Amino acid sequence: MTKIRVLIVDDSITYRSLLKTALDSLENIEVIGVASNGKIALEKLKVQPVDLVILDLEMPEMDGITLLKKLRENNIVTKIILFSSQTQKGASITLEGLSLGASDFVTKPHGGYTDNNPQDKIRSLLIPKIRGIFDMTKEPSPKAPVAMSDKKLFTESFWGLYRPKIIVIGSSTGGPMALEKVFAKLKGPLRCPIIIVQHMPPIFTATLAERLGKLTGIAAAEAQDKEELKNRIYVAPGNFHLRLTGSRAKPVLTLDQNDHINFVRPAVDPLFQTASDLFKEGCLGIVLTGMGQDGKDGTVQIKNNDGVVIIQNPESCVVFGMPGAVKTQGSFDFIKTPEELSDILVDKAQANF
Repeated sequence: MTKIRVLIVDDSITYRSLLKTALDSLENIEVIGVASNGKIALEKLKVQPVDLVILDLEMPEMDGITLLKKLRENNIVTKIILFSSQTQKGASITLEGLSLGASDFVTKPHGGYTDNNPQDKIRSLLIPKIRGIFDMTKEPSPKAPVAMSDKKLFTESFWGLYRPKIIVIGSSTGGPMALEKVFAKLKGPLRCPIIIVQHMPPIFTATLAERLGKLTGIAAAEAQDKEELKNRIYVAPGNFHLRLTGSRAKPVLTLDQNDHINFVRPAVDPLFQTASDLFKEGCLGIVLTGMGQDGKDGTVQIKNNDGVVIIQNPESCVVFGMPGAVKTQGSFDFIKTPEELSDILVDKAQANF
């Protein structure tokens, strides 16, 4: 297999060294250079294309956000993983970087280079991302298919009349950019709640909710435990599963830190399963770009309860893992682009007075 050529861009000589050491030991990856700021990186990329850039965002002379914009202006195409600090400021500029086309991000180890075995920590964070983005992921042996009742899929004619009582969305790698496209046309008020599970750590999920709120003008925030469900946008907080409890007449958001599901927390499946159990045919589930199979079992539950499932089309996904698993399972009704999904949200969720 051809090696993935990597350029490391970080103003810290310590982090440049840690990243290079972490990646140099990996088969199929070749670090072809380093740069201490975006200006130097841009000149390197003009003469030597690479497959992947590991990009710090806060640098002198030219920061990571400016470099992303320059890459667009110069039509330089490469995959990008952001190397972000886990702070409020770091989360904000990371999400801006993802909206500008970066594929994914990893957070810098807590305590910086004083961590024990920081190379191992960085390697454990980066490798799954790289494998997913470059379709190198060796998926776990597929579980036995989840039993699905013999339910008819929605037809286009019936779909036109359908009005969901709740919309639940699951996403991972590439999700923040896809979500911004999906929510681009939606304005308030809403006729039903929208709940999102995006695989992200704490702080970043709160910042994602804030960005979606500013984009749409709709109240948007991280879900709070024991909060009564309203017609607004909710994002599952990092490191917590989000489920719906209570009744269809009075649903309640419930958070927990039970074991990881599908190797992640928050996971999509608990939300999809509990939302479909409460709202039955009124549950619309949407699975966007992401690695792995999270959401697959939940979509089966939605279909068994006569709800509707839409998956993102493969061409627009950074990674077609999650929607691909649903497609293979057969537990979906439609395949749509993010732009088409944006129109669907307006049609199905936006109140018209």
